[in-house]
Amino acid sequence: MTGSGPAGRPALGAFTGAQLRGLCAVAGLSGTDARIYAGVLAEALGPLSRRPLDLPPADPTFLSDDHTPVEFSLSFRAGADPALRVLVEPGWGAGGPARNGRRGLAAVRAMARRWGFSTGPLDTVADLFLPPDAHGPLALWVALELRPGGVPGVKVYLNPGASGPERSAETVLRALCRLGHRSAAAALPEADGHPFFALDLGDWERPRVKVYCRHDGLTAERAGQLSRAAYGPRPEVVAEFFRTAAGPCPAPGGQPVLTGRPGLTCLAFTGPDGPVPGGFTLHVPVRDYAGDDREALARAERVLRRHGMDPAPLARAWPALTGRRPEDGVGLVAYLALAHQAGAPPRVTAYLSSEAYAVRPPARTGRAARAAAVP
Repeated sequence: MTGSGPAGRPALGAFTGAQLRGLCAVAGLSGTDARIYAGVLAEALGPLSRRPLDLPPADPTFLSDDHTPVEFSLSFRAGADPALRVLVEPGWGAGGPARNGRRGLAAVRAMARRWGFSTGPLDTVADLFLPPDAHGPLALWVALELRPGGVPGVKVYLNPGASGPERSAETVLRALCRLGHRSAAAALPEADGHPFFALDLGDWERPRVKVYCRHDGLTAERAGQLSRAAYGPRPEVVAEFFRTAAGPCPAPGGQPVLTGRPGLTCLAFTGPDGPVPGGFTLHVPVRDYAGDDREALARAERVLRRHGMDPAPLARAWPALTGRRPEDGVGLVAYLALAHQAGAPPRVTAYLSSEAYAVRPPARTGRAARAAAVP
C-alpha cells in the first residue's frame, strides 16, 4: 500500500484517506470527489500524513480519545443523503499550542487561496484565540463539509481559553462584539465553560458564528431548557433526544444525568445583530454512557427513526471505518447531536472516530457502565 510504514501498517494519511473514501460512497459522493477530498485531507495533515501508524501519535490531541487528529461525521436530514464532514487538526505535531495555531492558520489561508474565499472573520478575531503564548487543549481545527464537485464548505474551531480558561467567557464576548453580534451575550445560557468558538468561512447560505457551552451534570430536563433559538426546538423534543442518546442511566431523582464527560450546547448566530440565535445544537457524548458501540449504534438508530431519517447509511459507514465488531469496543460513535436551524429541517449528526491508533475497550456491560455513572 502506498504510504505504508516499514512494518506494513499504513501511514496516517493512507489510513484516514481510505476511511474518507469509503464514507464518501455512503454519502453519495462520486469517486472523483472522494479522490479529491482524500488528497485535501492528506494536505491538511502535512508531512505527518506520511507518518507510519506503527509509531505513536506525534502529539496528544483533544480531538479524539486515541489522539488521531481526524474525526468524521455524518449529518442526517429526512429524505436526503447524509452530509459527510471531516474535522482535522492541521497543526498536529507542531510542538505546542502556539506553533499548532500558526500552522493551522497557514493551512486555512492556503485553503482560502485554493477555493477563493475570504478569511476576514477569522482574521478579525485571530489575536484573541491565537496569542503568542497560547495554551490549552487545542489551538485551531478545520472542519470540511464535503460537497459534490470537490469544493468543501469550511469551518474553523478555536479555543476561547487560549489566554487562560478563566478568560474564556470574556474572550467569547469580545469576539462576538468584533463580529457584529453585540447582543448575542444575552442569549447565551448559563454554562460551566466555553470549549469552542467556531466560524463558517466561504460559501455558506447563512454563515454562522457559533458559541459552544459546556454543561456539567446535565439532565434531560435541564437540556430541554437550554435553547434560545428562534422557532424551536421544543423543550420536550430536546429532552427526549437527551434521554435516548444518554441511555437509561437513572440518577437518584429518576432522570438520566451526564456525571462524567459533559454535554455541550452550541448556539449559532447569523445575519444582523440580535439577541436571539438562529440555531441550537445539543451534543451528547454517547461513548461515555454506553457499554459498547453496539449499544451506541442502537441509540443512534432510534434517534434517527424518531426524526424520520433513514439509519441505513450509518450502518454502511461502519465497515468503511473499521473491521472490528461494534461490541468489541466503545468510542467509534463518539457524539450524537440534534441540531435546529431557523428555516431548515432538524438534523441529527453522528460523530465517528477514526481509531487510527487505538480502540477503546468496551465497558463492563451496558448496565454496569450506566450504574457506574450514577453518583
